[in-house]
Amino acid sequence: MSSNWPEGVGRHVLTSVDSTNEEARRIAPGLLGPTWILAHEQTKGRGRRGRAWVAPKGHFSATLVMHPKEPPQVVALRSFVASLALYDAFAAATGRATGLSLKWPNDVLLNGGKIAGILLESAGVGTQMGHLAIGIGVNLIDAPMIEQVEQGAVAPVSLAGETGITVTPEEFLDLLAPAYAHYEAQFTTYGFDPIREAWLDRAAKLGEVITARTMQSEYQGRFDTVDAEGNLVLSTAKGREVIPAAEIFF
Repeated sequence: MSSNWPEGVGRHVLTSVDSTNEEARRIAPGLLGPTWILAHEQTKGRGRRGRAWVAPKGHFSATLVMHPKEPPQVVALRSFVASLALYDAFAAATGRATGLSLKWPNDVLLNGGKIAGILLESAGVGTQMGHLAIGIGVNLIDAPMIEQVEQGAVAPVSLAGETGITVTPEEFLDLLAPAYAHYEAQFTTYGFDPIREAWLDRAAKLGEVITARTMQSEYQGRFDTVDAEGNLVLSTAKGREVIPAAEIFF
């Protein structure tokens, strides 16, 4: 464990597990503080909307589980916190931020390809949240074949493939955990606004025309900003569109 490991944060490293988010659900009731769960193998990893998450050998699969106190709509903004932490972890691993960008709502890009994704899952009763699981997958050594991802999605890339730099999952966790703790402290102290501004500074395709697809509709327009609730804001031919959830295509 790194000497920079954040104080009061737990760390569980597993050889194999079905899903780190599932493990988070199982152990959350007994945890006294935020805890990272890292698995060297996931047998049933998943991504957004229940899609299978392909994890090549050497892949980083981890979940941060915590018990936040804010309302669910505020808790969900931690996807931006996690994005910033990933950005900093990659910059630390490579010694530079060149080629890195953040894709709304929860992907990290390197040289235009997807290198990491984030999946937030929560459990609770009514408005009382039991736990939050922030699942993170990173292509460290290899990336899935383009045929294994959704048609039209950003092509996956790996850290080693794009930079020649090899980092083990545990080494990457040693970079990611303190970066997340830094932004978490900023978020809980000052709210979403500084997180939002930092995210926009690193946003992919800001000011450019993109396509947003929801379950019901498709929007094409200029990516103007992310608002105070984390929604995507587009300027389209029909006017301003505020979109809370969508798949983004460039």
